Amino acid sequence: MDKRIDGLSPRQQDLVRTWLPAAEVVVDHSWGLVGTTVLELRHNGEHYILKAGGDDDHHIAREIRAHHNWLRPWTALGRAPEVLRTDAAAKLLVTRYLPGRLVEGTDAEHQPETYRQAGELLARLHDQEGCDDAGFEARAQEKSLRWLDEPHRIAPDVAARLRSVVESWPAPPSRLVPTHGDWQPRNWLMCGATVSAIDFGRADLRPAFTDLARLSAQQFRAHAALEAAFFEGYGTDPRESAAWRRNQIREAIGTAVWAHRVGDERFERQGHQMIIDALADE
Repeated sequence: MDKRIDGLSPRQQDLVRTWLPAAEVVVDHSWGLVGTTVLELRHNGEHYILKAGGDDDHHIAREIRAHHNWLRPWTALGRAPEVLRTDAAAKLLVTRYLPGRLVEGTDAEHQPETYRQAGELLARLHDQEGCDDAGFEARAQEKSLRWLDEPHRIAPDVAARLRSVVESWPAPPSRLVPTHGDWQPRNWLMCGATVSAIDFGRADLRPAFTDLARLSAQQFRAHAALEAAFFEGYGTDPRESAAWRRNQIREAIGTAVWAHRVGDERFERQGHQMIIDALADE
């Protein structure tokens, strides 16, 4: 690698030179709203994906943990990228390139078969060994209240109502399983007729139903056939009513405030609609 790669720290540059000395950038896949650099590299005729976090990045550590602990049910089928090198301290990882097109924005986003496969894939992830956690709900409640303390454009009366609702919640124990954390078409690849999964920067141990938050607020909201196909693949519906309603409110608050923080107005509007929908059930 003769030239320095933009967006990498000196330590990251040195590691890439060691791991892939002849690497050259093919495509910059970075999203631009968060401090994570995502590059498609070519090295000795093979393609790889490099992810590098900046000083404030909290995603790379979760992605590394997911690759090392939870993705075997997918990588064994060739339906998630295989990790090759990681350095948690340097916030850097390299995976093999997984071919395919993002599902979001293509015809596949509107096809029930896509969602049947996505449900089947997610069930494989969730069916791994989980754990009981007495503190998950309390931590999630505290996080929602911290979100409301940040700058946002939620109307004052709505924010006050949200705070009151969140503070009133019980905190029962939860069953946690490996979750993707952002399960939706922008993180699915379609190669031929096969759906695969990418982007594990929000992966963590959580209740299984939390992985349905994005789909329920987006694709399932107006397309019952997609929801039905998803659960045909997944097998059951994990959305127990009371815990699911709490999660909807948590996701709505987090979406509206985070999107405002990073300047994503479209996503912020979605967050405000999520708040309206979630409060309608209260």
